[in-house]
Amino acid sequence: MTWLALPADAQTAAGDTTAGAIAQVIRAQIVPHDYTTLASETAARVDRIAFRAGQHFQKGDKLVVFDCVAQHAQSARAHAVLTAAQKTYAVNKRLFDMRSLGGLELDVSAAEIEKAKADVAIAEALESKCVVDAPFSGVVVEQKAREFQYLAPGQPLLDIVNDKALELEFIVPSSWLRWLKPGYAFSVAIDETGKTCRAHVELLGGRVDPVSQSIKVTAAIDGDTQGLLPGMSGRVLVTPP
Repeated sequence: MTWLALPADAQTAAGDTTAGAIAQVIRAQIVPHDYTTLASETAARVDRIAFRAGQHFQKGDKLVVFDCVAQHAQSARAHAVLTAAQKTYAVNKRLFDMRSLGGLELDVSAAEIEKAKADVAIAEALESKCVVDAPFSGVVVEQKAREFQYLAPGQPLLDIVNDKALELEFIVPSSWLRWLKPGYAFSVAIDETGKTCRAHVELLGGRVDPVSQSIKVTAAIDGDTQGLLPGMSGRVLVTPP
């Protein structure tokens, strides 16, 4: 990371009113707070991918749907077995009340119900993997799978980001820790848009890099982030006290 001293006119533009202060130009990058790569959790064929790269979605939207005929059949079978176990227990309970059945047989039929319930839970869990819901609102960055493609568990499907909750990341000299604290306000000029945004320090890195004697800073962008995209970069103008 390079730190550059600004000339007097640049200091004035940056809002520097302290005589003799030297503003520093720090390169920063816009990053999303929420981002992830969604992966397949089941072995099945992709039936439908609802959103393409660049399309926005809302939390809870169905992003990917798998063709899960076998999983649906297993779930139906598990429910049928549970129904049969419950009916068997009901009959055995009446026989037990009439003293025509022993307590052991009744307990076994009750255990069969619990076993069937566990099988239903397993089948429903497998069935739930047939639809990939959006964990947050955002936009698809990259599509890594195609419709009608057969996937194994763990294979990537989509890269998604929350393009509304954006942050800034940049590196500063570790000596700035004497005065740079969470809440410190500053401006950042975005290269791609030519606009200047206000921001404030939110988090300081957990360790100092021993080689470069620098530390990572995460900052929150104040106000509307309309027009900003993850990956954009800019110049943070900071005047050390």
